[in-house]
Amino acid sequence: MAGSRSSTRLMGLYILLFAPFFALGSATSQVPFLMWSSERLPPLASPTAGHIASYEQLSAYLTSAFSSGSHTVLLFLQDKLSKDDFTVFGGVFGNKEDSAFKNIEDAMQSSTSKVTLPALEWSGSFNMAALLQEKLGVSPVLVDADTLSHLTIKTSVSNLLLINLPYCSSLQKSCKEVLHENDEIIGKVLSSMKAKNIPYTAIYTGFQPSRVISETPISDQPVGRSLLQADGPEVKPPIMFNVSGGPCIMLWAQNLTVRLSPSSPWIDLAQDVPSFVGSLCNGSTSRLVLSYQSGFRLSFSMSKRFYSVSAREWFSLDAVELQYANLSASYIASRDIYAPAEYSFHCQSVANFGDILLHTNTTDTNSSQWRLNFIDFQIQGFGLANSTNFSYASDCASFFTPAIWMGLVTVLLTLLILVYGLHMIMQINTMDRFDDPKGPSISVPQSE
Repeated sequence: MAGSRSSTRLMGLYILLFAPFFALGSATSQVPFLMWSSERLPPLASPTAGHIASYEQLSAYLTSAFSSGSHTVLLFLQDKLSKDDFTVFGGVFGNKEDSAFKNIEDAMQSSTSKVTLPALEWSGSFNMAALLQEKLGVSPVLVDADTLSHLTIKTSVSNLLLINLPYCSSLQKSCKEVLHENDEIIGKVLSSMKAKNIPYTAIYTGFQPSRVISETPISDQPVGRSLLQADGPEVKPPIMFNVSGGPCIMLWAQNLTVRLSPSSPWIDLAQDVPSFVGSLCNGSTSRLVLSYQSGFRLSFSMSKRFYSVSAREWFSLDAVELQYANLSASYIASRDIYAPAEYSFHCQSVANFGDILLHTNTTDTNSSQWRLNFIDFQIQGFGLANSTNFSYASDCASFFTPAIWMGLVTVLLTLLILVYGLHMIMQINTMDRFDDPKGPSISVPQSE
């Protein structure tokens, strides 16, 4: 009974991951992308139903995952693969014995770090092995389940092991039998890595899609009642500098815009993928250096100190430095950007103009007109403790903003006027005697 319930939950997971994408699919060629690891992977927001992940989004994520340290990556590259294969041969209704992906299901279920992209954009120039070679800086080594057990793997350097898997291209075996044999190969490779006690990251995807299903455009479909899930705003992952396998510095911003002169356009550095050459962090100092291919170099220097008045440690963003074309500009930020050491800092706008948080600390006239504006900015340089999420954020906007003070003063003034009016009304004395027209007139002595 326990095994049946586990199988039911597992297949329910596959249905939730893949089924909604069939109803809202398109004619765009797609391949599924499964990634799991024995180490910690950076977080990735779950795609909404119908969303097709682009090649650029995957490249940016792999950059953050393999930006530092050495990694051993197992690439299970099948000749053809589509999300339809998981639905047709995945063993529906909790029937795990009928599934052609038993070992993949077990690996995904047992892994605490996994990424699932049911629909990854594919084109004729798509090459997963070349992309991983670029991110890891090593050439792929073609291996199989038998040779891997005799292969010596050095964990001090990055390794890219390529395992090619066939697809049902002959009439001798059915697709389900071929996929089942591929799953057995994957199981042997994973067992070999576990026996060697080598940390690894496994990726299962296809060289090209096995099916391309064209669907009728929505405009040609009959008009009627329908419930569609709208695509929410895409949340990009934070910029992370990793040390010893875990994040040490995290930064997130909707936009990192710079402008070199009043007549030049704004340039958003957040749209590019930076390198972290020169970055460092230790117990009391952290420095995040972002180098871009456009020639810009942006650095954030932070320090942590203990203050006896508050009996706790605080960190501050001491300086922000921007370099471009042999020119540089430095800005002091420690006056306004600070937070408890175990917190992160957040501000809707961090700029060197308007509501200034970045105070100019340079006398170079060539860079004096540079403008920096970081939108929805959040940074943490200490206290991450191998977590891929920001800690509680200390916001630059205080609780009592000018608008709140104005509202409070207005309400208090109105209450004061109301209380004064009620007091005056209560002091009014009415007459205790009235003139009766049928009786004698009331005589009021003039002496009183």
